[in-house]
Amino acid sequence: MNTTVTQDMSFIHLISSASLLVQLVMLILVLISLSSWWFIFRKLFVIRNEIKKTDDFEDIFWRGVDLNALHQRIISPRYDSCSLERIFAAGFGEFNKHPDGTDLEAVMESTRRAMRATYQREMDYLESHLSFLATVGSVSPYIGLLGTVWGIMNSFRSLSSMTQATIAHVAPGIAEALIATAMGLFAAIPAVVAYNRYASRTDQLATRFESFMEEISNILQRRAAA
Repeated sequence: MNTTVTQDMSFIHLISSASLLVQLVMLILVLISLSSWWFIFRKLFVIRNEIKKTDDFEDIFWRGVDLNALHQRIISPRYDSCSLERIFAAGFGEFNKHPDGTDLEAVMESTRRAMRATYQREMDYLESHLSFLATVGSVSPYIGLLGTVWGIMNSFRSLSSMTQATIAHVAPGIAEALIATAMGLFAAIPAVVAYNRYASRTDQLATRFESFMEEISNILQRRAAA
């Protein structure tokens, strides 16, 4: 008798013998978890690469490199530019479009708008899929809880037809229900951790981009006034 109960409590058997709704909940959670892990690893490489390239560009920029040569290198089709480089290229390119004698305030306003538009596009790219991770982190436990509630309801309904119930009768149903909760937490926890980590990194990059836009605006303004 004990051997049979032990076999019935195996993980695979609990999933295969679960009700259709509980199995559907588990399948949804597995798909959600796989999707979130895909975006977690993808964003890891994207943000890490962005930080490294931003560091390299700022190091080159503040060495006093010729801005025209730097701009030409960035806009080259074969050059793999980073977000900060594209922000610089947008601003510097817009600045150079205006002929000498143009009102300085109008030139700088146009330059700032060009950089701000590129900045917004770059931030949209860096923050893409973070909302998905946030949604997974907040919704997955409730999806798992739905499977848990349904499984426990089935376990108690099955007791109504028994004259004498033991733990061996209700344990499989409760166990299969709790598996759904565990899978919900397994999907949610990494998504929440990754979201908080990447949101913090993107906020740091956003601050660096905004600071650089102010600094390059000052440099270009002094250059135009000279």
